[in-house]
Amino acid sequence: MQRKMFWLVLLVGFYTMDSVTQVNCEPTDCWNDCNEFKDRSVAKTECCMKRYSQGITKWNIFKAIQILESILEETEVNQTTNISVPCLVALLHKPPNDSRSIEIYANSTQATSDVDVSNRAVRVQLPAELHAGLNSSIVFCMIQMPGNISLPDLQNLSDNRLVGVSVGRNVAGLKQRINITMSIASAINESLRPECVFLNTTSGHVSTRGCEMVEYNQTYITCSCDHLTYFGVLLVSVDLSPKDAEILFYITYIGCGISLFALVITVGLFIINRKLRGDDSKKIHISLAVALILLNVHFLPSQAAAASSSTALCRYVALLLHYSLLASFTWMALEGFHLYLLLVKVFNVYVRRYLLKLSVVGWGLPAVIVSVVVIINKDTYGRTSVDSSNTTEVCYITDDNVKMVTTVGMFILVFIFNVIMLGVVIKWFMGLYFHKQRRQSERNAAKNKICTLLVLIVLLGLTWGLIFFSLGQVNTPVLYIFCIVNCLQGFFIFFYFVLTLKNTKDSATMPSTDIQSHSSKT
Repeated sequence: MQRKMFWLVLLVGFYTMDSVTQVNCEPTDCWNDCNEFKDRSVAKTECCMKRYSQGITKWNIFKAIQILESILEETEVNQTTNISVPCLVALLHKPPNDSRSIEIYANSTQATSDVDVSNRAVRVQLPAELHAGLNSSIVFCMIQMPGNISLPDLQNLSDNRLVGVSVGRNVAGLKQRINITMSIASAINESLRPECVFLNTTSGHVSTRGCEMVEYNQTYITCSCDHLTYFGVLLVSVDLSPKDAEILFYITYIGCGISLFALVITVGLFIINRKLRGDDSKKIHISLAVALILLNVHFLPSQAAAASSSTALCRYVALLLHYSLLASFTWMALEGFHLYLLLVKVFNVYVRRYLLKLSVVGWGLPAVIVSVVVIINKDTYGRTSVDSSNTTEVCYITDDNVKMVTTVGMFILVFIFNVIMLGVVIKWFMGLYFHKQRRQSERNAAKNKICTLLVLIVLLGLTWGLIFFSLGQVNTPVLYIFCIVNCLQGFFIFFYFVLTLKNTKDSATMPSTDIQSHSSKT
């Protein structure tokens, strides 16, 4: 095999002596090889593009695109110019005015403006808002990479094609989006889903932010983006079928509706029952119930608010949804803390104004986090897509980094804390249960309390950890379990309160001798 490779390299060397070193060079070195041409001339740009096409399989794609884009933008032209080399087609367009939209068409050998081409591969619609100006050029470039190339950051790139548009300055946040329509050479497998992405050459990664797929069939895909850069279509695996997605949608909304109704009844039972109102543990449970009520009240209409034309309404729903979710996580952590103090440190800890301090943390900490987000950028709250196909929008956090830090990050801390608290409590109970000097009745009571702990797992929010146990690969059964258990969290709390109320009534009707005996045991 090595001998065959040697002869292959030797044969290639005889026919392309000047390209042997260029395959392994850096892009900046290869541009210097075109010094025999006049700087910023079309001839030099074409020479550079040839070097680029020879080394595209060896270079870092992000760095190479940065250099290619700068070379194309610096090229001096007096009229619209088409440049075509193997793997690359570029158009340096001189707009006649700056007040109209522009369309660019391209195939494997040429690119034109406002005139369609045969065997079209790409069509780009640029809005009038772009305002390139009379002294500026609109740079279009289509990169058709070899079929055998495999890029680490662009696995399953549709037709190995990238399309770039630039105007010599940073353009983002366009109100009138640019539309890129790419033809599909072969039918896409049903197990794959197209996703519009762009190459962030500054950070060196692929992102979907600001891009969405607006039309898709078996012959072409149309992406709509609010900025200029290099775009492509990735084919990602479909983890959830449309039927399962629809079923989960109904499970989520029906479950949240049941939980909301059950939580309202729970709060009502707490208000009318004097004995429950005197129990600190029940007050903490009710605080969690109120946080979950706020969460469901703002989650259920979130999709309808996103569909409305009111930006202020969507921002309000998004802000309150974020706050109530953080409050729910915080009160779940306080449930674990209180359970630890109540059962393990009951005789050793006294906290002055205990409930007041818990309330300050439970309601105040989420308010501080939300306030900081609003102060930094109030536009963080608004319409955002909840699926990669960008077909479903809700009102929530639009910035993925803020979402990861304030929501996912906080829940991870809460989850770890409550797992530790639950482990300590179970260890204490198991020690009580297996203690040889304990009477059988006391061991049975400890066993019942362990069963109660399993119910309290819901209060601690540990069922939310099902997503993390999946290690990033969330399969369909886990999603079903996650949706059913967590959407019915409010119902489980109601069920727990009903059992508590029943036990309270049973204790009140016990004979006096039985009450004294029961009290001595507890």
